[in-house]
Amino acid sequence: MNILIMKLCLVFAVIIAILWMKRPLFWAISGGLAAALILYGVHVSDALSIMGRSLVSRDTVTVVLSFYFITFLQRMLERRNRLKQAEQSLNWLFNNRRVNASAAPAVIGLLPSAGAMTICAEIVRSSCQDYLSNEDMTCVTSFYRHIPESFLPTYSSILIALAVSGVGAGEFVLAMLPLVAALFFIGHMFYLRKVPRSTGQKTEEGRKKAAVMLFKSLWSIILIVVLIIAFDIPVYVATPMAAVLNIFVDHLKPWEIKPMFRTAFEPIIIFNTILIMMFKDITYTGVIHELPVFFGGLPIPLPMVFALIFFFGTIISGSNAIIPLCMPMAMAAMPDAGVPLLVLLMSSAYAAMQVSPTHVCLFIAAE
Repeated sequence: MNILIMKLCLVFAVIIAILWMKRPLFWAISGGLAAALILYGVHVSDALSIMGRSLVSRDTVTVVLSFYFITFLQRMLERRNRLKQAEQSLNWLFNNRRVNASAAPAVIGLLPSAGAMTICAEIVRSSCQDYLSNEDMTCVTSFYRHIPESFLPTYSSILIALAVSGVGAGEFVLAMLPLVAALFFIGHMFYLRKVPRSTGQKTEEGRKKAAVMLFKSLWSIILIVVLIIAFDIPVYVATPMAAVLNIFVDHLKPWEIKPMFRTAFEPIIIFNTILIMMFKDITYTGVIHELPVFFGGLPIPLPMVFALIFFFGTIISGSNAIIPLCMPMAMAAMPDAGVPLLVLLMSSAYAAMQVSPTHVCLFIAAE
């Protein structure tokens, strides 16, 4: 086995071992970062340079800003009990805990920001209560919140893949729909079937009023999604716009808003985010270019070679890095593969993101 691949396995073994010992996530990422520096032989000055660039990089800054603004909006929604109202309206619409725990995170998942995890978590916890363990509720929250990320062109990874591959958005979305249905089914079979269906809450007002109440509760999130899709406005710009408008809609007073500037700042999560971005850049520097060489030498079909490259490359560096690096190579190697190849590669990248320690959303869900 390629020596760099072995070193990569050791780095992730360190992370898993620290987590297995029930230590905080930032210990695990710090341990993995230290292991990567030692195993890859990265000089101290080079390591400091890489981590310094990560600290001020556009990706890091935009992720942190997006999370802060989403959390700020969440504080606004909590102040007027909008999340509770959204859950209540879902109960009236469907009277089904399983629908609440799956549909709500999936809808909120239309918002391409890690900060949306905190909103999803509150609804899942309230819907599942004592029927699932904290670990299972964490898995449900992350799993269903990320289903839209597998196929919707509101996410940068999908947009990059479509641009590089030349496949139309409509073709790709249509081809992914059976797999999206399979994801909902898998989540139900492994987790949500343990949760009773009935919430015990019905309304005499009718579903129309419940639907109106649901819209009033989540209109700000819907507005952000529309701004992103229709006008290509970044999350860290669209969210403050919706928050400012929400001040007037919900008649929030200055004394109510002032504490939110402080409470929206989550130091542990922001610190972990920066640490993960540094870890991603260190591992990317050490091993990412070796993956095609290593997997290309295996006696397996070419589509599977690229699927493995996308899977392990995404675990190391994230889908936004591996897609522009390897998608042109895959499409050039199999020019007639078209949509099926794109679905295979994007599915591999999506699956990898759900278990990658470089995925910011995972530790936010855990926290």
